[in-house]
Amino acid sequence: MKIMVYSHDAFGLGNIRRMLAICQHLLRTLPKVSILVVSGSPALHSLQLPAGLDYIKLPCVGRDESGELAVKYLDAGMDETVKLRSDLILTTTASFKPDLLLVDKKPDGLQGELQDTLNYLRANCPKTKLVLLLRDILDRPETTIQQWQRHNYYNLIESLYDQVWVIGTPEIFDVRREYRFPRQVARKVQFCGYIHREPGLKPRPVLRQELAIQPDESLVLVTPGGGGDGFRLVKTYLSGLGCLPSDRKIRSLIVSGPEMPQSQREELCEIAETHPQVRVEEFTDDLIGYMEAADVVVSMGGHNTVSEILSLRKRAIVVPRVKPVEEQWIRAERMAKMRLFKMLHPDRLTPQQLMQTLLEELDMARNAVLSMPYLDMDALPRIADYLSELLHSSSRILATSYSEPRSAKLPLEATV
Repeated sequence: MKIMVYSHDAFGLGNIRRMLAICQHLLRTLPKVSILVVSGSPALHSLQLPAGLDYIKLPCVGRDESGELAVKYLDAGMDETVKLRSDLILTTTASFKPDLLLVDKKPDGLQGELQDTLNYLRANCPKTKLVLLLRDILDRPETTIQQWQRHNYYNLIESLYDQVWVIGTPEIFDVRREYRFPRQVARKVQFCGYIHREPGLKPRPVLRQELAIQPDESLVLVTPGGGGDGFRLVKTYLSGLGCLPSDRKIRSLIVSGPEMPQSQREELCEIAETHPQVRVEEFTDDLIGYMEAADVVVSMGGHNTVSEILSLRKRAIVVPRVKPVEEQWIRAERMAKMRLFKMLHPDRLTPQQLMQTLLEELDMARNAVLSMPYLDMDALPRIADYLSELLHSSSRILATSYSEPRSAKLPLEATV
């Protein structure tokens, strides 16, 4: 069984980390599976790669804070680079001949770079199954609907794709309804639930000992994900440390993320040097281990980070990104209403407000066991099931109309 994975890579680490988690589970659970990842993520070589996985590295492109795409390293124009990436993907596909192509986020790839590959597969490899993988939320409905209509995504999915797998639940966000999927597209949707993250490389006691956390001290992990737009969150946190009562013993570990601009990281490190209880790291391949070691997590609202927080049932303060897309804001708002974590809108983000919320969460972490509503976290085993069924099905469309994940219901309320 040969699986080819196309990972969207224009901004942040979320997409590639999510795809690697899926690949790792498939390699562990499915017999005789061979997986080839195609991605331009500059962090790919720094991440933990599952045993048995190989990858083709595409030239990097990046997205700035305004959302504009640009070539990251090569002395070439965007059109030239997309053509180069497209040719590499097509050549790889023709040589590898996958049984299944798993496409991340965009049905025709970054700036349409998958279109030649999709046409090739339709003409030359009709037995190859095509699956589109979507995270729970893309952007606000009005924006996403306009984009999908403009790029002809609805028709592309209807004509070429066998299934659409959504890493989320309809209780949080039903993409079929919110994005007005036509019936022939909606019937291909399979909700997978969220991804339950595996434990970190080192257990909580070991990491707290390595960080020299004393029994009477609390540990706060601050993580803006990839870090590309996380400067304000981290700087606000550092500024707020001066507002804390002198008797509170709080240690802070800040993981800035490899995509934070160097000048911003240097400024944060200079500020952190004035706080002896603060440690700053650019990157760790064991972020979930440090999450488990922490008493409270302060983060942005990316899909992966939130999934890790929920997997650990960890107290967290989430400050979502609200532009250029509203995906994080929608996710954080809906999950916060379910009391899965605390949420601060960036417009309310001040050093004083952040520290007040942090102290409340630290007190709750010390005095009460966190009780959370049930959330479906079975995405990985469900994806393996869907994949096995699809590859052994003779039908072009396996999904039944409006298929739901098992045990997807969520209580309306939860208590702490």
